[in-house]
Formats: sequence, structure tokens, C-alpha cells
Amino acid sequence: MRETLPVRTKITTSPTEAAEFIRDRGIGAFPTETVYGLGANVFDADAVEKIFAAKMRPADNPLIAHVANLEQIDELTSVIGENARRFIEAFFPGPLTLVLKRSARVPLIATAGLDTIGVRMPRHELAREFLAACGVPVVAPSANLSGRPSPTTWQAVLEDLGGRIDCILQGEATEIGLESTVVDCSAEIPVLLRQGAVSLDELRHVVAETVELAGDDCEAAAKSPGLRHKHYSPTARVVIMGAGSSEPLPPSGRLAYIGISEGVAGGELQMVCRSVEEYAHALFEFFRECDRAGIEMIYCEAVPETGIGAALMDRLRRAAAK
Repeated sequence: MRETLPVRTKITTSPTEAAEFIRDRGIGAFPTETVYGLGANVFDADAVEKIFAAKMRPADNPLIAHVANLEQIDELTSVIGENARRFIEAFFPGPLTLVLKRSARVPLIATAGLDTIGVRMPRHELAREFLAACGVPVVAPSANLSGRPSPTTWQAVLEDLGGRIDCILQGEATEIGLESTVVDCSAEIPVLLRQGAVSLDELRHVVAETVELAGDDCEAAAKSPGLRHKHYSPTARVVIMGAGSSEPLPPSGRLAYIGISEGVAGGELQMVCRSVEEYAHALFEFFRECDRAGIEMIYCEAVPETGIGAALMDRLRRAAAK
């Protein structure tokens, strides 16, 4: 993989200006309703390679293509099955990625050598304007150094990738704060690969046969980003506390706490969220805030695994994994 040379990172509020970098074979970050993504023309293998180099991302970690309209999906896939069509009708645009059979036009570097490609249509207005201005589907992982907490602000993108990418499209902090739900629709029965804001119950309301990924199914897991490598991790150690715990934090060390329960004493930084949704929205930026402050250990309260709570617990477990 080619070395990333220092570049001058342009920060702009214009989706048209940001799209010029994509059309000129460059790479640029942009906001979505989930997290900020780092985009390139999906059909330009050299540009896609720049994403892997800038992020220092493992080559076996596939990317997700973002589309501005339904017509662009036909450029990416060789077949759209009935289940995929039902999910598209129910959830596009929105925080759902569908894994479909890759068309021959999609370079293998974008799919980690697989015959499938993840496809998503964001509902975020600025993202939609940017993608439309690009004129092509844009492949985009999260706009952070590989393994770090995903960026939910443009400042977090700059923190990780300033001088490594061509452009940052400056928007507001992201709405959801966790990456999209990923569902494999490349076979007969849909498989939920990655938890996100679209829950398993919501998916089953549309396609009742949808199943969860089996924990030992490595072949299926390879089709989704965020499942095979350590992800979402701050420098500080992450410890998951029991739900509703009011035990004080240990008396020594530089500690922090985030959760929805009040009354947890101790720690240099604390964030008590009003809901699980707010907790999910705040998590990654809180991780980054802790790293900036030199926190050594972050205590995170567990939540019920319903709705977005399932996605939140998935990210917490992955951040806590050694």
C-alpha cells in the first residue's frame, strides 16, 4: 500500500466544493446521520487505495458504498433480491447498509476481495447534496484512524486525519453517533451482521425471516466492516459496569464515567445521559474527550439490549476487548 504523503486538508462548508476533490480522484470526509465518512469514487481503485493508506486500515476490511439515489444501486450490484427491495423501500434513505452481490465494475480493493458490496443511502441532507454533486457512488468508511473511536464531529476528523486527506466537509455533530446497521442480503435469508440504529425487531417487521449473525460465522462477518478487527477504542482502558450500578469508582487513577445512572461518585470526567439514545450519540466523542484529558480508565454503564441499546452494547464490548 502506498505511503500517505502530507497534504493540505481543505475545510469547507460547500458540498459542491468538497465533491470536486472526489471527482479529481481525491478523498474527502463528509457528515452523515451516523458518523463522518471518508469518501472516494468507488470505481477508482487508486482513490480507494488512498482511503486505506490515510486511515492505516487493514486491506481485508471492506468498505460501504454511499449512493445519492436508487438508480446508483444498479451500478454497484449484479442483483437486488426481493428481501433487499423490501428493506430499501422501508429504510432508504437512512442508517441501514445492505450487503449485495458486487457488480464487475466495482474494484476488489473496495470489497476486500469479496464478491459482495455494502450499499447505503444516507438521509443526512448535507451528505445527500455532497453525494449528488459527486455524481458517482462514494465508498466511505468512518473518517478516523483505524481502530480509533469513529468521528461524530468534523473536529474529530481533523484530529485524526488532518494532513492525510484532501478535504473535510464541515457539518454539525452527527445525529445518531453510531455506525449503520449492516444486513447481508446476498443470500436467501437476510443476516444482521452489525447492530445499528435500525434494530433487529424493525428488520423483522419488514422481513420476518431475518436472523442474527452466529458468533462463529467468520465468513459472514467478513462481509461487514467493524467485525474482524479491534474498533472504536480510545487510548484509555474501557470497563463496562452493570446497569444501574451506584458503586463509586476506584479511589486511584485518572478515571471517567459515562452512563444513564446518576450517583456514581468519583472520576475526573462524568457524563450522565438522559436516555440510551443520548448515550449512543455521545459515546465516541466522550471517548475522545477522555483521551485528550489523559484519562486512564473509562467506566461505561451497560444498558438493556433493545433498540439502539443493542448497538451501543456492541460498541462498548468491542472498545473494551483487549
